[in-house]
Amino acid sequence: MPDKVLPENTLRIEDVWQQYQTSLKRFLHSNVSCPDDVDDLLQDILIKTYQQISTVKDKNKLKSWLFQLANNTIIDFYRKRARGKGVTEDELWYTEGGESIHRQLSHCILPFIQALPEEDAQLLSAIEINGTSQKDYAEQHGMKYSTLKSRVQKSREKLNRLFNECCEMKLDSHGNIIDFEQKARCGKRC
Repeated sequence: MPDKVLPENTLRIEDVWQQYQTSLKRFLHSNVSCPDDVDDLLQDILIKTYQQISTVKDKNKLKSWLFQLANNTIIDFYRKRARGKGVTEDELWYTEGGESIHRQLSHCILPFIQALPEEDAQLLSAIEINGTSQKDYAEQHGMKYSTLKSRVQKSREKLNRLFNECCEMKLDSHGNIIDFEQKARCGKRC
């Protein structure tokens, strides 16, 4: 592929690809089960990036633009496959909006929950980690459901503040997490 030189205030396609290829491939692997399909999709994303990078006006939005492009490419991939044959439930990764990233984050979130005050940590561990419903938790602990909902919200806000001190999350246009990175100044909590 010939070099595509971009205006001075933007990056060269090679630089962009070198910087983001690994993250994109990890994102594809978390959403597509077949490694051959991942390689094909990565190639499609490279081509689309090459063709459309000039539409990116703000270099600070490049990564989110790339991941939105990747997300749309995956959706198109599954749509084409669904038209051609029956799609199994295992292939429908998108039903939970990036569930595998949530699964990855769930492994690193426990230290953050444990760093909260004990009452908040117990509450979030039961509801977020162990899957206890809020209604059941309220019943088990003899409190009003509305009170519990408020406590859960406040505990989540505390957790979010701790987490944002350590990790940077990338969201798609719908607010779904598509990628995350540990900040350099974060301690051993992550």
